[in-house]
Amino acid sequence: MEHSSQVLKGVLDMCLLAIIEEEPSYGYEMVDKLQEKGLELVSEGSIYPLLSRLQKKGYIQGYFVESQGGPPRKYYRIEAAGQEQLRRWAREWTRVSAGVEEVLNGGEREQTADA
Repeated sequence: MEHSSQVLKGVLDMCLLAIIEEEPSYGYEMVDKLQEKGLELVSEGSIYPLLSRLQKKGYIQGYFVESQGGPPRKYYRIEAAGQEQLRRWAREWTRVSAGVEEVLNGGEREQTADA
């Protein structure tokens, strides 16, 4: 589990931007969406500092929306700078993940060839 959480920390900013790009969302909703996509280790407490950092960098904008029967919810929408950064991170992720996949698959081929 320690390795999974460390890997997740490295890509969570990118995943949050991708979720927000799909549609403006609030924190709990983002956690649900990420968990539905297989990122079970994500919690509300882990994303709020990241959302704050993404907002300070100008990648997202927070705004409040009245909710029925409760306090206003803070939603986040992606900014143009966030869309550009998401594209850069996605290209980098594609390159890195392809390299990791090659290493992992290459190891299997070597073991199979030796057997």
